[in-house]
Amino acid sequence: MISGKNKILVTGGAGNVGSALVKKLLLNPNNYVVIVDNLSTGYISKLPAEDNLNWKFINADVNTYADISSIMHSYNFHYVFHYAAVVGVQRTQNNPISVLNDIDGIKNILNLSKNSSVKHVYFASSSEVYGEPVELPQHEFSTPLNSRVPYAVVKNVGECFFRSYSQAYNLPYTIFRFFNTYGPNQSIDFVISRFLEAALKNKDITIYGDGSQTRTFTYVDDNVDVCNTIFENKLLINDVINIGNDEILTIKQLAQLIIRITNSSSQICYLPPLKDGDMTRRQPENSKMKEILNKKLITVEEGLRLMINNKQFLKSIDL
Repeated sequence: MISGKNKILVTGGAGNVGSALVKKLLLNPNNYVVIVDNLSTGYISKLPAEDNLNWKFINADVNTYADISSIMHSYNFHYVFHYAAVVGVQRTQNNPISVLNDIDGIKNILNLSKNSSVKHVYFASSSEVYGEPVELPQHEFSTPLNSRVPYAVVKNVGECFFRSYSQAYNLPYTIFRFFNTYGPNQSIDFVISRFLEAALKNKDITIYGDGSQTRTFTYVDDNVDVCNTIFENKLLINDVINIGNDEILTIKQLAQLIIRITNSSSQICYLPPLKDGDMTRRQPENSKMKEILNKKLITVEEGLRLMINNKQFLKSIDL
């Protein structure tokens, strides 16, 4: 029975961050979650345990209006988390038209949410909107959004759509700008999971460029904890927040750290730099996140050890 519950739609809910958010939402028995994912990058294995009756999975494409409209009209959702997107630097570079098609999904969600039972929409944006930073740390409102990479353009356009629908239709929103989020459910084509797999199998770790590009890495638990707290406490209405750790590492330092904590014999090998989309620096100004969480963020080393000790992650890399 779903009457009397918060009916929540999570698009992209079979992905890394989306699936973790779903599991967090389901800790509240008053939430009923419908997960929509076309499984282009998501996996059935990331869905919640079957003994929890407060969720349903629907294989559908949010970019196809007929697919998502029938779902939203059937359930009369109260809240929507729009996380569905083509993700990954190389994947988005190789499939720019697919990336641009995600604008259709954004418009579909907003058109179906306005003047409906939906009380609030949440949008998964990205640190990519900042492009090559003109300042560090990157602040939500003082740092310009200046990237021309299709993925970043779509996220920037998406943010504009959410703000505009709020202005035109009084539809409340919150924008989450995610910085690199990793965890045991992350696909192997992302940097931390790829480096860990190589190290645990004593294979070479390949780096694009000289490895001097800097990044911050956010363990998925911190990401979903802050998003869920914002949701539960109705914080940051019609606002935007950077969600990311501010602990800076070069990609080379990350590889060296992984080799050390796995006691691996892997060697670091260098490939030519990626043609586009591999920014040299990135670091969030995350005071909003820290204030909301009110706890110390998980360090990269702590997060790596959590992944190494996670049976599901080890199974995903055939260990």
